[in-house]
Amino acid sequence: MNINTYAYVRVSTKDQQDHRQFLAMEQRGIPNERIFPEKLSGKNTKRPALQSLLDTVQKGDTIVVESISRFARNTKDLLGLVEKLTAKGVEFISLKEYIDTTIPTGRFTLTIFAAIAELERECTLLRQAEGIAAAKAQGKHLGRPLKKPPENFAEVVKNWERGKISFDEALKLTGLKRATFYNRRRELRNSKKK
Repeated sequence: MNINTYAYVRVSTKDQQDHRQFLAMEQRGIPNERIFPEKLSGKNTKRPALQSLLDTVQKGDTIVVESISRFARNTKDLLGLVEKLTAKGVEFISLKEYIDTTIPTGRFTLTIFAAIAELERECTLLRQAEGIAAAKAQGKHLGRPLKKPPENFAEVVKNWERGKISFDEALKLTGLKRATFYNRRRELRNSKKK
């Protein structure tokens, strides 16, 4: 098995310079043919050079980046990428943050990152649930705006229920979709019971 060290170098725009990153990789002894450069926004992980690098590396290889921000846009992306590397048996080193998965402290740092990302996700979900509960308590409707039935809705429902018109005709007359028609019919019945 041929074990190699590769590098990923990225800048966001064509105007930005990547010399500093190349110099850092040169100082690590990584030859140019094993450096995967990219001039593209890091908004997602679907970047051609990054995908090519991920396809190239094999078990025992290592990927080096100058900093996490060059490799991933956020903690979630970083952890997802490192998880893919770990599954392939590939190590990861970020020079600026001193993260090195070949040593215990580097793996520990990533574990802390994972815990922080999980905490962020849980806090976001909690805030979202609290916001929904508060909105419901204030009687606010969440989701798509409710489509109001037409003025003649009760009459159309009555005619349909008595078999005077077909269901398709009832839908055409009201301009509602099937599920909305049934929902408004249920609401109509409930309002009559009160």
